[in-house]
Amino acid sequence: MRRRDLIAVGTVALAGAAATSALASESAAPAEGVTLNISGVGLPVVADGRLRNYVFVTVKLTLAPGADATAMRGKDPFFRDALVRTAHRAPFTVPGDWTRLNENAINAAMMAIANVVSGPGSVVKSEVLMQTPRRRTGVPGGA
Repeated sequence: MRRRDLIAVGTVALAGAAATSALASESAAPAEGVTLNISGVGLPVVADGRLRNYVFVTVKLTLAPGADATAMRGKDPFFRDALVRTAHRAPFTVPGDWTRLNENAINAAMMAIANVVSGPGSVVKSEVLMQTPRRRTGVPGGA
């Protein structure tokens, strides 16, 4: 057997296994609610009118029971763009800390964005899963 054929067979087998696991996870998900993860969005930290840092945020959106998960995944770029534009207009900065953002403000903004992008009631809940600052030092006036 040629090496090229062996690699092709392995790739097809891996793709089939990934598709099977994805279908299994989607079929199990409706019991707890289908979710959409929006990861790696870089949001600015602005203090005293100056850009101090960027924090990369992962947000999990819980979709309504009747929402189409496939259509929502296609709207991921719109959610990202709207979140970045909102963060540049009115930063989610936590006073006194340049390494994290206000999670409640991000969640409220994502719910408002979801009402515009995908229609009212299509997203039930927004949750910030992770915040990773670009620069780890973020104490104003400190080291």
